[in-house]
Amino acid sequence: MKIVTAEQMRELDRRAAELGVPSPVLMENAGLAIAQEVKGWLGSTARRHILVLVGPGNNGGDGLVAARHLHDWGARVNVYLCHSRGDDDPNYRLITERGIASTLATEDKDLAELGNMLASSELVIDALFGTGKLRPLGGIYSEVLTRVRQAKEAKPSLSIVAVDLPSGLDADSGAIDPSCVAADLTITLGYPKLGLFAFPGGEMAGQLVVADIGIPANLGQDIAVELLTEQSVRSMLPRRPRSAHKGTFGRVLVCAGSIHYIGAAYLACEGAMRVGAGLVTLALAQSLQPILAAKLTEVTYVPLPESEPGFIDAQASEVLHQWLSDYDVLLMGCGLSQHPSVMEFIRNSLLQMPPNLTPALVLDADVLNTLAQTPEWWQKLSLNAILTPHPGEMTRLTALPVEEVQSDRLRVAREAASRWQKTVVLKGAHTIVASPEGRVKISPIANPGLASAGTGDVLSGAIAGLLAQGLSCLDAAACGVYLHGMAGEMVEAELGDAGMVAGDLLPALPMAIKKIKQG
Repeated sequence: MKIVTAEQMRELDRRAAELGVPSPVLMENAGLAIAQEVKGWLGSTARRHILVLVGPGNNGGDGLVAARHLHDWGARVNVYLCHSRGDDDPNYRLITERGIASTLATEDKDLAELGNMLASSELVIDALFGTGKLRPLGGIYSEVLTRVRQAKEAKPSLSIVAVDLPSGLDADSGAIDPSCVAADLTITLGYPKLGLFAFPGGEMAGQLVVADIGIPANLGQDIAVELLTEQSVRSMLPRRPRSAHKGTFGRVLVCAGSIHYIGAAYLACEGAMRVGAGLVTLALAQSLQPILAAKLTEVTYVPLPESEPGFIDAQASEVLHQWLSDYDVLLMGCGLSQHPSVMEFIRNSLLQMPPNLTPALVLDADVLNTLAQTPEWWQKLSLNAILTPHPGEMTRLTALPVEEVQSDRLRVAREAASRWQKTVVLKGAHTIVASPEGRVKISPIANPGLASAGTGDVLSGAIAGLLAQGLSCLDAAACGVYLHGMAGEMVEAELGDAGMVAGDLLPALPMAIKKIKQG
């Protein structure tokens, strides 16, 4: 499913009109879709009290159409006009013909009538402003939204439904006006908007539903940014033929762990195995091998020479290179540490790779921290690679302030992928996967339960395991991100979002794959 900017949405509307789907038809479709979603949210519309806040543009028109349908289905609808809509407005005329009560805000002294409507309503439809750049919501709009917020605080059972976007949320950046009211449900029209997957806007949308309003699907085919969905991931998952053997599903060499971060190696290896990799081998500081062997019984091992107990020696790259010819993927970085000998080992391993070795790479954690201190590292690393930085690591790699990384995640990830010619996974709420060619896939998931130590190691392992099974870098990263997020959602449903630990995700990964395959 494509994700669009405000300008792209306007262009899609224009092109739809050229193909015989004009704005009035789109508006009628949108209003009907809104009414249907509201009906589903409430369970029934008969005698339910609904207030529709109507703004000046197409968003207000969508609200008027929804109000008409809800009225026809037995709801007790009030329309509150924050901007006058003349009798030449066909949707407003249909409202008045049905005798639906409407109030003009400029004629409502001290907003007293609005207060009465809010007190009696079960649900408020915010159809003031939709797609568009953030504008200051002063005057009557700010006052009305403030009253709605106060009503919600006084009566938490009051449902707020936003049309396309919560009013005051920037469709592109996710920035919000101080007057913006958080929705319980946002019905975004045609395509989801970028601002719904950026923060703080992402906090305001509540449950998100994408409503089909009749824009021909082929019009959006050239849009490069996509929302990951269960359907799209199902089409990417590797096949599992009955005639398979372990070599069919690829070989992953994981180089991870140090004396202070032993668990990272365990989580990364398990992540790769739990998504179906055929063979996983762990290369690690030799003194740590007996510890991991007691817990990781399904992997094989490559003990590496140490500079001191628990830290890999710089010259161990020669041993790593000797083993690499038998593996499809090298996952490197999880918990390796920034010990000087380890950092030198990382540089020797990756930037002095013999030309006969061509594994695909998944690079995380201390590999990224080491590369960040290596000038023009991307010019010395020619192999296909997936980088999985969290915002702090991205800050070090790009030398951008973390505030800039987080405020414009899509641009930062896209530019980095293009400059480095690597696939970039910028982790966090609504993780972004960007390819060197400019394609982007965004996770629909923002789960605070995943904000704990070790979950990134599981993700890197999952990506490596999928990459070993023959997926492209972009597809492996995208599938890994989605499966990891879905596993988190499954654990949250069972345990809640507090106290979830990285190890909880491991048994949920194959369950997520099964659920997706079964549809």
